[in-house]
Amino acid sequence: MAHIINGIAVSQDIKNELRAQIDVLKEQSINVCLATVLVGDDAASHSYVKSKIKNCEELGIISRHFGLLQETSQTDLLQLIDSLNSDKSVNGILVQLPLPSHINEDTVINAINADKDVDGFTPASTGRLLIGQEGFVPCTPAGIIELLKRNNINTIGAEVVVVGRSNIVGKPVANLLLRKGQGADATVTICHSRSKNIKEHTLRADILIAAIGKAKFITADMVKEDAVVIDVGVNRIGIAPSGKAILAGDVDYVEVTKKASYITPVPGGVGPMTIAMLMKNTVKAAQIQAGLI
Repeated sequence: MAHIINGIAVSQDIKNELRAQIDVLKEQSINVCLATVLVGDDAASHSYVKSKIKNCEELGIISRHFGLLQETSQTDLLQLIDSLNSDKSVNGILVQLPLPSHINEDTVINAINADKDVDGFTPASTGRLLIGQEGFVPCTPAGIIELLKRNNINTIGAEVVVVGRSNIVGKPVANLLLRKGQGADATVTICHSRSKNIKEHTLRADILIAAIGKAKFITADMVKEDAVVIDVGVNRIGIAPSGKAILAGDVDYVEVTKKASYITPVPGGVGPMTIAMLMKNTVKAAQIQAGLI
């Protein structure tokens, strides 16, 4: 039976560490500030931003939120980002995705100053990650690495299979695990929707990371005995009588738990780590901008 990796507990440990760092900054009259920008009225996006603001408040990070109308033009949004780039009191900028269809997401992301890119999505951040330079790493992949490290799961020389090739999770987590001399040093395979015989690849995995966005896609017969399974998926598969959404990951949790050595649950696994790492990136941005690191 697998050991359940508790993302809630690990994320709380990280937040406790951040509180201490934020207190040190405040002693030097340095306030940490995150600006969030939300365009439109997407319910899920509002929920995500609300959670981020709440976490800021709990940690003592100043939260500046900009809620814009659905019909806000791309020009107006870019002007706001430009002003936030120039505002020395703002350490991190997060533009909540997805954006309305009339706004080009790549153009908006590219407009964010790389030194304030706490989501780690800009081309500059991506390039730094690819060549192993210091920078901001996308929050979910960074959270996955923390879960592995803090559960003493060795990645050096491990066979890792990532199912999913998104710019937000699949590609960056693969690059993090490939890094040389930074405690990663894994052998990484990326599978995706066009891959043939995915099962042949996943059965080799010492560590299997599922980020494909399909409920229960990874079944027990696709998992090697005693593999570590990290489930990034959050799929709504129904509504409970209470009206609350019923969630499932990309992994058939009940069956795979019987076979894996470690596994993350959904919810309560990778999800809490994403916001914790966003907070960590924001504190890091403040430290960099203050010349402390």
